[in-house]
Amino acid sequence: MEALVALFGASFVAATLVPLPSEAALFAYVRAYPEHTVLAVAVAAAGNTLGGMSTYLIGRLLPNRKINSKAVRTLHRWGAPATFFAWLPIIGDALSVAAGWLRVNWLAVAACMAAGRLSRYIVVAAFA
Repeated sequence: MEALVALFGASFVAATLVPLPSEAALFAYVRAYPEHTVLAVAVAAAGNTLGGMSTYLIGRLLPNRKINSKAVRTLHRWGAPATFFAWLPIIGDALSVAAGWLRVNWLAVAACMAAGRLSRYIVVAAFA
């Protein structure tokens, strides 16, 4: 149980601005407890999604000013589906903050983020 809590924590923190490889934590957990692979993937995806939503919340708290840049127009155009890629290094945090700053619907963002993060963790677990 402690290892699952640690996996959740590592996955949560990795989705914030703290550089932490949550994939390594999941890989190690699945190697140690292969019979709990599905549970581990679900816990990692939930922790990482909640961490991403905390970054979204930070963006939501920023004052919303008009900025006319290509990146903002692109995110505005694609909206929540763009956050499917919020798990990517470097640009993922920017996508999460920008989605909050642009006031993209939080439920749609959470669903798209969860789908992207779950997909990534399924691939990681498959190679463990």
